Amino acid sequence: MRRFFFLSLIFLILKLTLAQDVSSIKLSGQNGLVISHLITQKQQKIKLNKNVPLFSFVCNKQLLFSSQAKSDKLKNNLFHLHWSNGIQAEVQMIQTASPGAFIRLLIKNNRNDTVIVNNVVSLGQKKDRIYITGSGPWALARSKLFLPNKGPINVTLPDNAWEMSYAFLSLDHQWSLVTIARRKKVTNGKKHRYDTYLYPKGTVVYVIHLDRFKGPWQNGLKLMFQKRYLYDLTRFDDALYRRKDLQWIRHKYIISLQFAWDHEFYDAANDGYQFDKYLHKGRRFFGGWDVVGIWPTWPTLGLDQRNQWDLYSDLPGGLQQIRWLAQKAQRQGTRFFIAYNPWDMSTRQADPYRSMANLIQRINADGVILDTRGSSSKKLQQAADSVKKGVIMYSEGMAVPKDMPGIVAGRVHDAIFLQPILNLNKLIKPDFAIFRVCQLSQGRLHREIATSFFNGYGVEINTFAPGRPSWMNEEYLYLGKLVRILRENSDLFLSSHWTPLISTLRDSIWVNRWPGQDKILYTIFSLLPQGFKGYLFQTTAKPNKHYVSLYHHEELRPIVQNGKTFLPVSTESFDRSWLGTRREGNVDCIAGFPNLLRVQLKADTLFFSAHKGDKILLWSGDPSYQNQAKSFQVRSKKIKLYDLFGRRQGKFVLQLMDKGKLLDERVVYLKEGTPQLISKRMRTKPAAAPPEGMVKIIGGTFVFKLQKKESFIPYPDYSQGKTVTVKTFYMDKFPVANGQFKAFLDQSGYRPADAHNFLKHWVNGTYPASQKNFPVVYVSLEDAKAFARWAGKRLPTEIEWQYAAQGPDGRKWPWGKAFDSTKCNAGLNRMTPVNAFPDGKSPFGVLDLVGNVWQLTNDVYDDGSYTFIIIRGGSYFNPTSSWWYVKGGPQPLDQTQMLLRISPGFERNATVGFRCVKDAE
Repeated sequence: MRRFFFLSLIFLILKLTLAQDVSSIKLSGQNGLVISHLITQKQQKIKLNKNVPLFSFVCNKQLLFSSQAKSDKLKNNLFHLHWSNGIQAEVQMIQTASPGAFIRLLIKNNRNDTVIVNNVVSLGQKKDRIYITGSGPWALARSKLFLPNKGPINVTLPDNAWEMSYAFLSLDHQWSLVTIARRKKVTNGKKHRYDTYLYPKGTVVYVIHLDRFKGPWQNGLKLMFQKRYLYDLTRFDDALYRRKDLQWIRHKYIISLQFAWDHEFYDAANDGYQFDKYLHKGRRFFGGWDVVGIWPTWPTLGLDQRNQWDLYSDLPGGLQQIRWLAQKAQRQGTRFFIAYNPWDMSTRQADPYRSMANLIQRINADGVILDTRGSSSKKLQQAADSVKKGVIMYSEGMAVPKDMPGIVAGRVHDAIFLQPILNLNKLIKPDFAIFRVCQLSQGRLHREIATSFFNGYGVEINTFAPGRPSWMNEEYLYLGKLVRILRENSDLFLSSHWTPLISTLRDSIWVNRWPGQDKILYTIFSLLPQGFKGYLFQTTAKPNKHYVSLYHHEELRPIVQNGKTFLPVSTESFDRSWLGTRREGNVDCIAGFPNLLRVQLKADTLFFSAHKGDKILLWSGDPSYQNQAKSFQVRSKKIKLYDLFGRRQGKFVLQLMDKGKLLDERVVYLKEGTPQLISKRMRTKPAAAPPEGMVKIIGGTFVFKLQKKESFIPYPDYSQGKTVTVKTFYMDKFPVANGQFKAFLDQSGYRPADAHNFLKHWVNGTYPASQKNFPVVYVSLEDAKAFARWAGKRLPTEIEWQYAAQGPDGRKWPWGKAFDSTKCNAGLNRMTPVNAFPDGKSPFGVLDLVGNVWQLTNDVYDDGSYTFIIIRGGSYFNPTSSWWYVKGGPQPLDQTQMLLRISPGFERNATVGFRCVKDAE
């Protein structure tokens, strides 16, 4: 219901802003021919603030305006114009059923030589207005969109509208005038793509359409392209587009076309069909080909009497083998296309429709490539439908507006070597599936991939020409990066509400806006070789929304200036010499998301949750087809990053997905070098009462807080304090002594795998008699854990050790707030028995916590480079000749220390011992 209301509201807004309004115009011929008034459907007369020329055009490279001509008004509102160079024109308002004003313009060559006419621009080609016309040196696509105070941008127009012009003129703060001019007929002359050659007495007829609209200038484009279909159609029959079985193609973005004799398809010298490997390569670089098309016909057709259908049958293994290959692709999510060559009429005769349908059925094909065709037909589609639903007709060229109702997919042909930056065909029918042809033989794909992405459509990798360049894999990785964004946001790229070329603060970098119901996307294309980093364009500030660069996977901070919200953009630099080549340009893509993912990173622990979607993906580094995400159900989750990703640190990206679509993205950073707790606390068999030699630590809540410790190797930061709740447990009253450890060895038979420095202070396998009650030292973490397991205990966590030493009141020493040298081993520079200072007990009665020996905890950290154990309490050894030494002596309870790990033999030393704990019932 909410979606229906949203779509209805959008339709109403478009109806109000794009509705037809102008029915005719009033022309004045007093000072050349200019527009003086607009006449609305309600017969309201609107005077223009200044007289505007009806049109301009170029004749033999000279720019001429209707306002410069001598004008004569004849009967029936017909105007006759002539210029001093012998060119004449006739202008007449025509009454038609078409919406808007309709003007017929005839240009006549009244000279004795041939003239070249081009760039007919309604409202006139002037620097202060927005217009489209041909510009620059000749090229297959040379139309450009001109914006005031900015450089022009190349645009692609429909194949039957190369010479078309578009113009926009602001009338007031609400209304604007939009016009297009279309060439219709040439007499005694010759039409070229952009030029008309007029022989003496030759004429060319243009039709100028004008209307009024509300909103930004792009609404004029939408009116003429999306509502009027450039006047090629009076209505758009979208029956094919409503068919659910044909809608799959609009969500596909990579097509591969291969010759059947390509070694990557079939290699007679290397085990035959290589199709498996080819499919695998697609998955590796960009998540798989969306479509593969196999082409065994041209240029071998005509060699003998076999027709195009025979050549499929004669492939190794016949049609049964091709069907098996098609099914293999389809099981992996890749559709399978065949080719149709309509010009094949001189080989073995066969009904093309029946033959095409038979081939589709025999191999279970998903689509047909229409060679040399820019359109399809009902007969072709019906032939495919007769054997299988959902078969796509894919034209070689882009269908023009009048043909679009009959086909749902087509190409931006590579005959245009560098496709223009903006493709206005996408505006006509956004859910028409467009693919830019990229021939590997024509050089780098970078620019063509980037501009296709900017326009919200895919690419066709065409490998017909031989040769596989060394840079191919590099370009495939780039393709995969952008295709992932297209796939995950496909619904936005199909929206008719997208807006091309929104206003930016910098020239030569352009932005398209793709709005959706809950999120919004901006695609950015830059021709700045130095790259760009800064605030670029305005967005509508909305509460509960955040912005992410989907290209860089970085969260962005908008800035507000003069009440307007601007978004930052970052595009990479490129070599200036690449300008004008297929290596130029770079992109960014920014998404505005609702706050659906709740994410918090505390130390190395990540908390996240969401209330919609079907899964949450967690990536270490950027999402990509070469990376592997961890997938979680949509619910509250708490994880330790180390448990999932080991030592990897840096960027982590969370994505909320729903049926393959991206609903939200958040980015967190675990700073490189951050210590991550990698040790686990294993519960012991619980006891109901304190075992012998242990005291009860009654559970409670306290603030675990340590002084921030400056160190070359960072410590975990608890300087802000962390409120924790500790369950009741038991702790050894004293550190483990030599006598206890000897009993463990005798009864368990324990021997360390690495015995270096093990009990180094003992002689002949035992301790000196006088040191039975001294803390055992020269033990490693593994040795201590082995003792604890034998005793049914474990090592304490750092939090447990501190709570047992400090209690809930935050005292600095076990006995109180102030240091007292009589209550611990302080300054003796030698070890003492564990029971030597009975007055130094903690609130729970734990003794010998500080000053005698450092005590191992269970907490082991890894910062990606180093592993270390947390030890607590200080020791008798306290060297003072340099401040570079580890600080010894008794350590207050808000101080911690690391013991760096290399090997058990390395970490065993004369100042580190341990004590144990046991869980309570």
